[in-house]
Order: sequence, then structure tokens, then C-alpha cells
Amino acid sequence: MTSETSQSLSKITKSILNQHGIKLNKNLGQNYLIDKNKRDQIINFGNIDENDVILEIGTGIGTLTIEIAKKAKKVIAIEQDKKICEILAKRLKDEKIDNVELINDDALNVEFPKFNKIISNLPYQISSPITFKFLDYDFDLAILMYQKEFAERMNGEVGTKNYSRLSAMLYFKCNVEKLTDVSSESFIPKPEIDSTVVSLTPKENQISDESFKIYSNFTKALFQHRNKKIRNALIDSRHIITNLDKKEMKKRLNEIESEEVEEFLKKRVTVVSPEEILFLSKEINPILND
Repeated sequence: MTSETSQSLSKITKSILNQHGIKLNKNLGQNYLIDKNKRDQIINFGNIDENDVILEIGTGIGTLTIEIAKKAKKVIAIEQDKKICEILAKRLKDEKIDNVELINDDALNVEFPKFNKIISNLPYQISSPITFKFLDYDFDLAILMYQKEFAERMNGEVGTKNYSRLSAMLYFKCNVEKLTDVSSESFIPKPEIDSTVVSLTPKENQISDESFKIYSNFTKALFQHRNKKIRNALIDSRHIITNLDKKEMKKRLNEIESEEVEEFLKKRVTVVSPEEILFLSKEINPILND
């Protein structure tokens, strides 16, 4: 980072943290963006207008929040750290910004107020559960920053090391597009790996909510044992998809007459596509939950 503008943002951030005696804990995902150019780029990706209500998770001292609020109708800003939240509240007051609803709570435990876009530098340690939570809400666009390795798993191709529950879940819900990488030098404290900004654009419903719920359970069960064959993975994670005991579940799986289903049960989890997992969930769920 060599630009004067980024140096200024870095100085402002460090000054605020030092003034309040804040020592950031990168193990809690407290990595604050200090590159103004990247901050502005992230905000521009959101294509914000005066009608947008933006959800931001993990606001920190407001590096994104304040600039987003200048463009949007409203910002719903969620920050778990009480002291950081108080600092942001004071900054908003000093800046005379009154269109931010600041929530001091754990984003994983609160019901989100109504919003239509998400723009966040997410706390790394909640990347997976918060992304799954987003899928339960209707939104137009999400611009999200993740650790680079996590972002690569979001579009993981079947049969590769990046193919995961995450990529299988997102497949039916969102188009995922990589927008830009962000160097570890752009944060304080400096994280160990680089980050990636992605956009999530919801797909029109391809499957019903009920089918997706069943699919979600099967996907979770399978990827808990990603290197096992599907039959064994389902048996070992049976508590996620059925109330049957192990003996009865094996009995019902052995009684399946469909050769197509039987062939899938012999395959390993990582070589089966989302469409095939959906097919299996529709075929097997009634057998295990009649």
C-alpha cells in the first residue's frame, strides 16, 4: 500500500484503536481493512442507491459502514464487540449519520431486520455459518469478503478438494462470482492469508423450500464424511436425516430396489453432483421417514 489515501485510512484506524486502548484479536476475525482503494472498490461493487437497505456483519469501527450510509437509505450494522460498538456509535454521532441501525449482538443469533443487500468484511471465524444463514433470507445482492481459501470452496467443482457442503448448498441458491483479491497487507492486524471479495446473486427458485430443506440435511450428512461412500456416510450421519437406529436404517437401504439409487450409494461423496444429491434425497428420504 503506497497511496496517500490508504495511508490516511490506516492512520485514522490505528489512531482510533490506540485512543480507546483496543487490541484487535485476529483469532476472532478482527482484521480491519485499511486500504481505502479496496474499501471504495467493495462499496462500488454493491451498486448502492438511495433505496437500498444494507446489512453489514462485523462492522468494526465503521470503515465500510460510514461510507455505505452516505449512499444508502439505511444500514443495519451488527457488531458483537461491545466496546467496538460504542466507538462506532460515537463516530456515527460525530459524523451526524442517523440512518444506521446499530445492533450490538452475535449475528448468528439475531433475526435480521428487513434488508435487500449485504456488504460485509465478514469475521473469518463465522464465514460458514453466517453464509448458510444468509441463504434463509431474500436479498438482491451480497458483496462479501472471505479468506481466499474459503472463497475458492464456494465454487468448488465436483471431484476436487474444493468441492464441499458449502459449494453444494450455494449451487441451488446463488450465482457466486469472484470479484477481486485483497492482499493481507490491506488489514490490521495482518492475517496469515489473502482475502477474496465475491458477489452472491440469488437464483430464481429451482426447487421448493421443502425439497431444499431435505436436500440441505442430506448434504450436511454426506459432507460430514466426504471421503466415504454415500451409503456409509448416510448411516454414520443418520441422526441428521432420520430417527431410525443403525440396524433399521441399514435394513431399509438394503431393501432399495432401484438400481440407479444403488449405484449412487456405492460412490464416494465428493464425486456426486448437487443434482445427484438432490435426486438421492428425493428418492431416499421417503424410505427413511415413512
